[in-house]
Amino acid sequence: MTACIVGWAHSRFGKLEGETLESLITKVASEALEHAGIGADEVDEIVLGHFNAGFSAQDFTASLVLQADDRLRFKPATRVENACATGSAAVRQGIRAVNAGSRIVLVVGAEQMTTTPGPEIGKNLLKASYLPEDGDTPAGFAGVFGKIAQAYFQRYGDQSDALAMIAAKNHKNGVDNPYAQMRKDFGFDFCRQESEKNPFVAGPLKRTDCSLVSDGAVALVLTDSTTALRMRRAVAFRANEHVQDFLPMSKRDILQFEGCEVAWNQALKSAGVTLDDLSFVETHDCFTIAELIEYEAMGLAPRGEGARIAMEGITAKDGRLPVNPSGGLKSKGHPIGATGVSMHVLTAMQLTGEAGGIQVKDAKLGGIFNMGGAAVANYVSILDRIR
Repeated sequence: MTACIVGWAHSRFGKLEGETLESLITKVASEALEHAGIGADEVDEIVLGHFNAGFSAQDFTASLVLQADDRLRFKPATRVENACATGSAAVRQGIRAVNAGSRIVLVVGAEQMTTTPGPEIGKNLLKASYLPEDGDTPAGFAGVFGKIAQAYFQRYGDQSDALAMIAAKNHKNGVDNPYAQMRKDFGFDFCRQESEKNPFVAGPLKRTDCSLVSDGAVALVLTDSTTALRMRRAVAFRANEHVQDFLPMSKRDILQFEGCEVAWNQALKSAGVTLDDLSFVETHDCFTIAELIEYEAMGLAPRGEGARIAMEGITAKDGRLPVNPSGGLKSKGHPIGATGVSMHVLTAMQLTGEAGGIQVKDAKLGGIFNMGGAAVANYVSILDRIR
């Protein structure tokens, strides 16, 4: 049985004044069902992706989805979490429900981060690292990836130009994304140079190398393929793979992102395709160094040569394999629980020709990589439109 996406809804990302976690969740849940043309009474199961870790005083949030429509009362509802890959974990759980016999599954991803004071945000996010080793890292998770960037530079040379090119690319792409938190084309020079507006944050990483603290929610509706073919649109999962790696970075070569590599290899094999068959990729650029290493882990470049891919424009929107045509986490924002669901929705929009200004020409097959922690939770999906 093949699971398919048949409807969705996406909030704007950013600091959303006047919104609560509950209002974000209920809005996208009801809008996704409406977009799919499905009544709430037809839903068989609900999955909510919500990281929390201290961002919300309200825990036990799965039942908040029921507030979207009284007809959702008594439906099975479960919250899942897997650090920054929480949204993709929710999608995978929804797929498993479809494969187990559920006909209609509502998947929601949400986070409200901006109401938390800055120091607490860093502390909350650092909970996704291995605390015995990284719990005292200055600058929180930016510090963790700052150490990764520094180690990469030591092994392969200064890659500041490539990181600035990745940042500039993603900010340029995000200008045309109405859901993006930061819709501004900063250009290469601004991203490359340290300045008062673009200071160093951790190691060689500047502010333009770091994704944004965001509020936001996204929802999608999954069905089996038989049901999907009767809908107005249907985007099928050619592959959906999950690989979990060790949490301590000391137990692996952190510059390899081996879990990412294994997940991509499994997904491409399962889908029966190669990277050359993909029209575009949405990848997890929590920090620009992550996107650079992901080029190598997914097979776009040999180890240590990801910078060439960035500098030659191969991953630009008009390049051989556009990466993050949405603007990525760097421009779009990164509300933890919503991110993975967002990547799937934006990919479905590309494949159905509904992506507006961020549309990739003639998009046929889309790849997604979403990770939790420093390449600990690794999820790859390959999507294909069937209707």
